[in-house]
Amino acid sequence: MAAEQMADGPQDDTTLPPPRPLDGAVLPPPRPLDAIDQDILKILQADGRASIRSVAERVHVSRANAYARINRLVEDGVIRGFSARVDHERAGHGTSAYITLNIVQNTWRTVREQLRQLPGASHIALVGGDFDVLLLVHTPDNRALRELVLTRLQAIPEVLSTRTLLVFEEEDLEPEA
Repeated sequence: MAAEQMADGPQDDTTLPPPRPLDGAVLPPPRPLDAIDQDILKILQADGRASIRSVAERVHVSRANAYARINRLVEDGVIRGFSARVDHERAGHGTSAYITLNIVQNTWRTVREQLRQLPGASHIALVGGDFDVLLLVHTPDNRALRELVLTRLQAIPEVLSTRTLLVFEEEDLEPEA
């Protein structure tokens, strides 16, 4: 069922509205995932290019069943997309840093939209603790990182302070298929 069709359904005033992905579409309520769904997710996390036939064989279901399950996982927003895992250093972005930000209270949505526009921004999270936002960036070099922090980030009026944590070495944890 398309996201637009799901938005037209009746809403109960006593329940929270369905979650909205970043593009504003309405998602259906989450359905429980069985062992086969979990196995499909593991396979696709390890190899997003795996064929339907390969997935079906590995989880011991028909191709039609695997296809239907993958489509449901996409429609339900469990699978948000398929992408390549990039070696940032080899791609010309050899400097990585986590930047913590303290922001003006109740400005998360505004700040998030501005952070999305930053070159090299890879991950943005609203967190609890000593700071409000954790931002992961990848830049070509330290000079570009300095420019990003001192010129772009600190120019955002809602950003009260930043702290930059330079990454010396990193490794993406690969899911086991």
